[in-house]
Amino acid sequence: MGLATIDYAQSFSRFRPDILVLLGDRFERHATAFAALPFKIPLAHIHGGELTQGAIDDNFRHSMTKLSHLHFVATGEYSRRVIQMGEEPWRVMNCGALSLDNLRTISLLNPPEIEARYRLRLHREPLLITFHPVTLEFEETAVHFQELLGAVQHFDLPVVFTFPNSDTGGRVIFSMITDFVASHSSAAFVPNLGTQGYFSFMKLAAAMVGNSSSGLIEAPVFQLPVVNVGSRQEGRVKPANIIDVGCSTGEIIDGIKKALEPGFRAGLRDPVNPYGSGGASEKIVQRLKTVNLDQELLMKRFHDLPAQVSA
Repeated sequence: MGLATIDYAQSFSRFRPDILVLLGDRFERHATAFAALPFKIPLAHIHGGELTQGAIDDNFRHSMTKLSHLHFVATGEYSRRVIQMGEEPWRVMNCGALSLDNLRTISLLNPPEIEARYRLRLHREPLLITFHPVTLEFEETAVHFQELLGAVQHFDLPVVFTFPNSDTGGRVIFSMITDFVASHSSAAFVPNLGTQGYFSFMKLAAAMVGNSSSGLIEAPVFQLPVVNVGSRQEGRVKPANIIDVGCSTGEIIDGIKKALEPGFRAGLRDPVNPYGSGGASEKIVQRLKTVNLDQELLMKRFHDLPAQVSA
């Protein structure tokens, strides 16, 4: 983070953008925002106001909200939370989740195409496993993931693992996946599915298991049951496809059983996705094109909520 801040600051001293758009809650994006502050570069932040109480991302996300001048949030609840943090309402736009725009333009692969591209043999609809370290519990990464592996072995289904992210503990998960795949012929590990491949697997999968935000945001579009393991997504708005479970093998098994029940998936038809239905990019671009890049934008005022009368 320190090196990134220095490098971004040196870059901004040579090239100053009219406005800087920041996505998400990662530590490297926080370095970008922090470096831009002394240069009076307006910041537009996407996906503020969210909570992930099991991860340190909350700290970065809320900090970037206070550093930013425009806010493009994914739900009404997140919009209210950003305003609650003192941001003026005119700076906040609920545009839905940006990633859902991809579903309008990407053609999905059919099962034979998936098998050919990724060199897989899928005799049945697979379990899609996307599990990342829980940064506030990173010491427990190996224990939590071992419990998940114990659960998926309980089912006679192909298992497809995706790559964990680069947070502390990611290498532990990577090593455990590699060992598991080497000893289980029905399991496969695809380091990088890409957006088209990942969405194609979501459409194909019997269920998704793990702790990725994609289970909350994109999976509802595919009426995909998601077993959400542990605390990583604690605090986020949860659609109807989410089955929250703890980190023990027994709880995960019970969650997968529920996800595989035909009645549960049938109940997900025509779901209302709280993260919208796409079109966020057009709204963001239109706002960026029309906003006045002036002193009013740069000079932030704290928006106080109406005072509550105590009893």
